[in-house]
Amino acid sequence: MSYICPICKNNDEKYIGYFNSQPYCRLCLDFQGRKADNNYQVTKDIIFNLEYPLSEKQEKLSKDVYSNLKEGKNVLINAVTGAGKTELIFLSMYEYLKRGLHVGFATPRKDVIIDLFPRFQKAFKNLTIATVYGEHTNKLNADIILLTCHQLYRYPNYFDLLILDEVDAFPYYNNAILHNIFYNSIRKNFVMMSATIDEQLKNEIISNNGVILSLYERYHGGKLIVPKVIKCPYCFMPLIVINLLYKFIKSMKPVFIFAPKIEDGKQLFKLLHLLFKNGEFVSSKEEYRSIFIDKFKNKELDYLVTTSILERGVTVKDLQVIVYMADDEIYNEKTLIQIAGRVGRKSDAKTGEVYFLACEKTRDICSCINTIDGYNKR
Repeated sequence: MSYICPICKNNDEKYIGYFNSQPYCRLCLDFQGRKADNNYQVTKDIIFNLEYPLSEKQEKLSKDVYSNLKEGKNVLINAVTGAGKTELIFLSMYEYLKRGLHVGFATPRKDVIIDLFPRFQKAFKNLTIATVYGEHTNKLNADIILLTCHQLYRYPNYFDLLILDEVDAFPYYNNAILHNIFYNSIRKNFVMMSATIDEQLKNEIISNNGVILSLYERYHGGKLIVPKVIKCPYCFMPLIVINLLYKFIKSMKPVFIFAPKIEDGKQLFKLLHLLFKNGEFVSSKEEYRSIFIDKFKNKELDYLVTTSILERGVTVKDLQVIVYMADDEIYNEKTLIQIAGRVGRKSDAKTGEVYFLACEKTRDICSCINTIDGYNKR
């Protein structure tokens, strides 16, 4: 019988090696390390509290999620940016936890885990919560596990309920290894969530005894922000960024400026920093990005120039967004929708501005705007 990798389920002989006559998988050599204790006892006496009540539609969808899970079905939540997806699964988490079952919340990027941690602390005040991501793996067991997709290999057949947020985001989406590791960690049920699902995800959930539940309204009832497109030659774009940034800083509005590539962002920031000292550049390669993001949230910085690393999962009151070179091929419809969705997320700050700076209005830019318009008209 051929060897099947216990971590990623690979059985392709060309990726199977042998050491001392024992087989191993070459595809997941990076996924080696300490595993969680499957016998961990979850605290059943739970203090569960939401800081604010759910909207009527949120409440209904929250109950529908748990109702389907009780019937043994898996769930894909398709909810617009700012709909309050995280709060939609708190009821189901509570119901599983009070039965002493293992619950996890996974996402492709560690920045989202860091951002979500205080929200889970407030909702489940007396439970222990572990955050597990690269270089942060000392504590693997807790009542609730928040972790990146890469760390799921530490939890084989562990989770009675596993929530995967931003299921269509890099690096999870279309990654066969992470995909198999995800399913390998599930003992009972899962919930997937995103604002930008496609036919592939719909088919995947249906083939896994699942249902799709949708929410097309932000939790505060406000409209999604429709981006404004400024067409201009690339050589003029930095000047337009300067003018917009000056306007936003003058009105004391925090700003994300998205650049398609790290080098583009560095060059733009170098120019902007000559005029606007109180900002930073962040990317997946920047060592101090977590510090800069915290400073930005604490209003110690006026702006961040960023790659698409901040396109999801980050909520900042009164945020304004500029997308530099929005016609770059990296900006597909999904990415642009997620970026625009950073604005107007707070109930006491429902409005804001999103600008796409482009030499030409691409199909993805048009699709993004049409999709957001369509959601607002539902």
